[in-house]
Amino acid sequence: MEKEKEQREEAILRMALQKSGRLHDDSLKLLHEAGIRFSNGQGQLKVRVNNFPLELLFLRNSDIPNYVRDGVVDVAIVGENLLVEKGDDLEVVLKLGFARCHLALAVPKAVDYPGLSWWNGKRIATSYPHTLQKFLKEHGIEASIHTISGSVEIAPNIGLADGICDLVSSGSTLLQNRLKEVEKLLDSEAVLATRPGLEPEKQKILDDLVFRMKAVLTAGNNKYVLLNVPNDRIEAIKKILPGMKSPTILPLAESGWSSVHSVIREDDFWEVIDQLKANGAQGILIIPIEKMVI
Repeated sequence: MEKEKEQREEAILRMALQKSGRLHDDSLKLLHEAGIRFSNGQGQLKVRVNNFPLELLFLRNSDIPNYVRDGVVDVAIVGENLLVEKGDDLEVVLKLGFARCHLALAVPKAVDYPGLSWWNGKRIATSYPHTLQKFLKEHGIEASIHTISGSVEIAPNIGLADGICDLVSSGSTLLQNRLKEVEKLLDSEAVLATRPGLEPEKQKILDDLVFRMKAVLTAGNNKYVLLNVPNDRIEAIKKILPGMKSPTILPLAESGWSSVHSVIREDDFWEVIDQLKANGAQGILIIPIEKMVI
């Protein structure tokens, strides 16, 4: 029993993060907000966390799925698009809500695009050949795929391809290269992924980490709201503000008024505020939530 306890205490979860790229900064921010403390001075590629049984490895993005699959690391923060392309045997533990983008087909702006049939016989440049090949096969399109590992958008302008398949975020890169999006293949965001069959002691650490991350993500998706309400409007206000279970209602010093406290989802924020004002709410105060455990 004592030996098993020591083994559990020595267990360390190894996590892969992008060494650089779109997910890097937001991944570090999420870990920091989840209370994970470490120093990554001088660009270290392997860092031991000070206050949690976690070791971080900073790796090249395209290599991460193989490292997880081979057991070199246990979990990773990666884009869904990379899992679809290189790691469809891995498990998504948690969607993280940042680095949202989508994989799309694009053509030169001058092209009069009639639909998917346009791609028959065309050359497509991409860094996502497997995802693209699956999409083309599903739609009965015969095209030539040219796999390149960067600057995909320039391919049509130098005669390498008729169109491209690449990640699109704001769309500004397409505009700069005189391209237009014509088909969406899939949506993507950052996810926490792991390999199947994680050892029980490491699964326990992962569960604890996911608990922390969910508290951060849930807080970011909600706002704490305080408002003053006439007592004869409380029932109407309660229907607008259900809160996590029900709003907190406290009497004010001024007779006939109460203070109502609740939580609003970020996506519903402005619509709810308008309804509150229409039902007599005054002195509405909105406060960001740092952590939220449900």
